[in-house]
Amino acid sequence: MDWRQHIKADPGIMHGTPCFAGTRIPVSVVLDNLAAGETRERILEEYPSLKPEHIPAALAYAADLARERIVPIPA
Repeated sequence: MDWRQHIKADPGIMHGTPCFAGTRIPVSVVLDNLAAGETRERILEEYPSLKPEHIPAALAYAADLARERIVPIPA
């Protein structure tokens, strides 16, 4: 999964916080919900502007961050 297609950081949107493309939903919201045990279905229900492919994109993004290297985020 190439998360770069789904996650963008724009200084004009949420102060540059990485968000899902076309939304104002930070990636951290999905990761926090997954960490809390929420199901993918429930997350998509609670955030209707999310697409199913955003969930694996968030996980792929988090995996890249966990590798402790600089991860460029497309604007």
